[in-house]
Amino acid sequence: MTTFADIFKKSFLGKTEILTLEGFLVSMLAAFICGMIVFAVYRKYYSGVIYNNNFNILLVMTSLVTCFIVSVISSNVVLSLGMVGALSIVRYRTAIKDPLDVGFLFWTVAAGVTCGAGLYMISLAGTVFIAFIFIRLVKCRIGRHQYLLVIKYLDKAAGEVEKEMKSRKKKLKNKTVVKDYTELTYEMDLDDADGDNTLFVNTLSGIEGVKSAVLIEFSGDYIV
Repeated sequence: MTTFADIFKKSFLGKTEILTLEGFLVSMLAAFICGMIVFAVYRKYYSGVIYNNNFNILLVMTSLVTCFIVSVISSNVVLSLGMVGALSIVRYRTAIKDPLDVGFLFWTVAAGVTCGAGLYMISLAGTVFIAFIFIRLVKCRIGRHQYLLVIKYLDKAAGEVEKEMKSRKKKLKNKTVVKDYTELTYEMDLDDADGDNTLFVNTLSGIEGVKSAVLIEFSGDYIV
């Protein structure tokens, strides 16, 4: 007579899938290809302050390690439960400043999981599709960039600075007044189609009493 315990053992405690060396290597190869696609997209279209090659290498490693784990635990439910318990005690302390980096990490994790599950074509198709969508979205924002303009000037140059900035489309982000000089920080949206869109910075710096005029492309990582 078959009992519930027998059914449980056969269904959950037994081997759910036979893991072969050939299948494992194919899974790892597919995960590597997906990881390299993400690697190329991240390297080509990164728009942050400083490109971090170590993080990009981590994306490939994440895809491979995830595939490795999923391939092993998919062959045994007991092993998968033990792996979940082991991973639950791991704490990651590294801060990720750019929200897009989180998306890239999830992208590689998803690619590794699907490759580890044996869904190679779905993983490759999903990776290529996400890459296409990401590239199209990045292309849509090319042409206009946000900048931070930081002007530091003496009180006697206030009138000339205001006159020069009056016709500019801007948004005041910060104003610092210290004794005889003022520092202003503006957020500006400039069009790349205009080749002379930054010449006004030279005009500002040439005003008598202006100590400095700095234009910085703003990507969300600067703290002013």
